[in-house]
Amino acid sequence: QVQLVESGGGLVQAGGSLRLSCTASGTIFSVNGMGWYRQAPGRQRELVAAFTSGGSTDYADSVKGRFTIARDNANGTVYLQMNSLKPEDTAVYYCNARIVRSVVAPPYDYWGQGTQVTVSS
Repeated sequence: QVQLVESGGGLVQAGGSLRLSCTASGTIFSVNGMGWYRQAPGRQRELVAAFTSGGSTDYADSVKGRFTIARDNANGTVYLQMNSLKPEDTAVYYCNARIVRSVVAPPYDYWGQGTQVTVSS
């Protein structure tokens, strides 16, 4: 079993900040990538920020310069620091991790339960 547990969402005024956290636990051999996606009502889920399997970072154009992704490999945790929040950042934010559970298993995408971020104008 693998679980991704998220925390840190909430309601904030435009211009404010929030930090999201996501911790992976369970039977994990390796983590090939970890990041954050979001889904607003009536829209498709989209990448916000992620660490790739090669260790580089990838950001959506709409959040560059405002959001920062960071990780604590020792604790299997990834963070998303969100500054200068805008009403259009309002969405459910999901943690994603591409995890290998054993030396013979293929990588598999796991998702957190989602955390609501609401930015008021």
